[in-house]
Amino acid sequence: MTEVNGSKAPVKPEGHFKAMAVCWVLGLGSLVAWNSILTIGDYYYNLFPKYHPSRVLTLVYQPFAFVTMGALAYKEATINTRKRILIGYTLFFLGTLMMIVVDVATTGSGGIGPFIGICAMVGAFGVADGHVQGGVIGDLSLMRPEFIQSFFAGLAASGALTSALRMLTKVAFEKYDNGLRKGTMMFLALSTFIEFLCILLYAIYFSKLPIVKHYRAKAASEGSKTVTADLAAGGIQTQADIEAIPQRLTTKQLFIQNVDYGLDLFLIYALTLSIFPGFIYENTGEHQLGSWYPLVLVAMYNVLDFISRYTPLIPCLKIESRKGLMIAILSRFLFVPAFYFTAKYGDQGWMIMLTSILGFTNGHLTVCVMTVAPKGYTGPEQNALGNVLAFCLLCGIFAGVCLDWLWLIGNGKF
Repeated sequence: MTEVNGSKAPVKPEGHFKAMAVCWVLGLGSLVAWNSILTIGDYYYNLFPKYHPSRVLTLVYQPFAFVTMGALAYKEATINTRKRILIGYTLFFLGTLMMIVVDVATTGSGGIGPFIGICAMVGAFGVADGHVQGGVIGDLSLMRPEFIQSFFAGLAASGALTSALRMLTKVAFEKYDNGLRKGTMMFLALSTFIEFLCILLYAIYFSKLPIVKHYRAKAASEGSKTVTADLAAGGIQTQADIEAIPQRLTTKQLFIQNVDYGLDLFLIYALTLSIFPGFIYENTGEHQLGSWYPLVLVAMYNVLDFISRYTPLIPCLKIESRKGLMIAILSRFLFVPAFYFTAKYGDQGWMIMLTSILGFTNGHLTVCVMTVAPKGYTGPEQNALGNVLAFCLLCGIFAGVCLDWLWLIGNGKF
């Protein structure tokens, strides 16, 4: 039972599983374009061997996402969430489409010109990410934890899906002329379709689900200004002026109360992105798997990251203690010496196992933090906190991308 406008009203379960399915697809669309870029890294290393594409493209992506999400998180209380999210998915759609256009226009040739064009599209992906992730996480934070879990599972599924398809396309096209390029075009075409599907689902279907209408109406009654357009799209008209709106905590107050959760997310992704994907592509050496080796490592990371997004659904595995989360997250920094010595002295089996554990802990701890944190607040406060946590996560990614370059010191690859 929950209270809306002072009276008790039962949560309407209609559309619960449909909403979870849509959240999963929205999560898939939030990262499928970027994961496609990471997964076809072997193609870009073939075109641009001197430009460190996995590291450079990641470094281009993150500042745009960082600045966009920071600005939108600061203004989240007055931003039209519906418009924000639709702008993000539209940018993803246009960006993936333009990646195909750039490759076709240059006939898959290398050189600085095409590389700059690809960097420009990747920058657009960063802007899109800043719109989508903070917007969706904030929106789902005022609903149910299962929706956030499903969204983050979709995020990880994008990596697992692209890795599986990359390996299939490598097998299918390896013996053909330009097989690597053909597989890449297939990837980008699939990403373009998924982004278009996300636009349709969020614009037309999601806001009309009864359970989504219920939580948005509840948030509006608590003073949220970000859901008005979504309620109207779902067929609910709200009063222009809401009287006696309870005063909400400021974004700063919410951050102070949950600074440990923000730090958790920062440390998770700072560590992960300091290793993945740059170290995987450039610092793991040559082994028996040959050109398959980085693809297998990326695939194992993505698959275990995907699986681990569901493990917090098992009560005995979910970490809810704030102290327990911090201890588990700090212990992950042992991965730094582990990867260093495994790359230097270990064989490919040890590296595959280590990369798998990195992916598993990344996904499991992320979902634990995101589903535990936004509790005990009003709808507008949960929305704001969701934006803050998404921004902390992105700060960690940005820090990890910068730290990843430290692996190149002393190996003569600059």
